[in-house]
Amino acid sequence: MNQSQFELIYNEYKKLVYNVCLHYVLNREDAQDVAQEVFVKIHHHLHQYNPYTASLKTWIYRIAINQSLDFLKAKKTRKRFGFITSLFHPDSNELLHDVAKVSHPGIGMEDKESLEELLLIIQSLPEKQKTAIILTKIEDRPQKEVAEIMDVHIKALESLLQRAKQTIEKKLRSREGF
Repeated sequence: MNQSQFELIYNEYKKLVYNVCLHYVLNREDAQDVAQEVFVKIHHHLHQYNPYTASLKTWIYRIAINQSLDFLKAKKTRKRFGFITSLFHPDSNELLHDVAKVSHPGIGMEDKESLEELLLIIQSLPEKQKTAIILTKIEDRPQKEVAEIMDVHIKALESLLQRAKQTIEKKLRSREGF
């Protein structure tokens, strides 16, 4: 692959990659770092891409998701050892980091606190449920495409979405005291 081919891929997919990363890591600077790592992987592994198994877009989505999940795992590990600060300011309980700007028609949040709460709940979901919710509800991707990206059947995706929604509803209700 030459430099101009890579630049074409980068220019076409940079927004997609950044947005996916941002929906996972919830911090602009971290999303930029993760997106950069995604493109490093794309550059190094493009020769391994097989157009018969997935579209280039699907392949790039998979790399972005996996890189984001790896980042979150590493961050969680560092947090266990005390190298990372809390998400919240100790005095005011306000988020220390930027929260992704989500404007999806299925999420009618009226204030920033509700949005932050929902995003934190989504972050607490198991990886596959989190990915299903982010891609279908936040990224607004069709279920068929999400199933392909996740390499699962449509029925399995629907099951993941159902379990994720139930968990989110349960956590929201428990926080509201119901």
